Amino acid sequence: MLFRKRKRENTESFDRTRKAPAVRASICTGERVAGFVDLETGNFEEAEYIGSDAQLQDFMKRYGIREDELKKIY
Repeated sequence: MLFRKRKRENTESFDRTRKAPAVRASICTGERVAGFVDLETGNFEEAEYIGSDAQLQDFMKRYGIREDELKKIY
């Protein structure tokens, strides 16, 4: 059976007063995971795995994030 891929909504939202967008990257393997850092506790909440720069741009577009807002965590 063939299934049609569901389309995602163009933009999703997150609470900007409680969370900050970030990319957690491994120094050894280069693996990257996009998500959000809780400003109160500092915990990182994973949103999606980033395999290419195009996926990172898609993540930023979907959540309305500018490149200067994105923190990098090593």
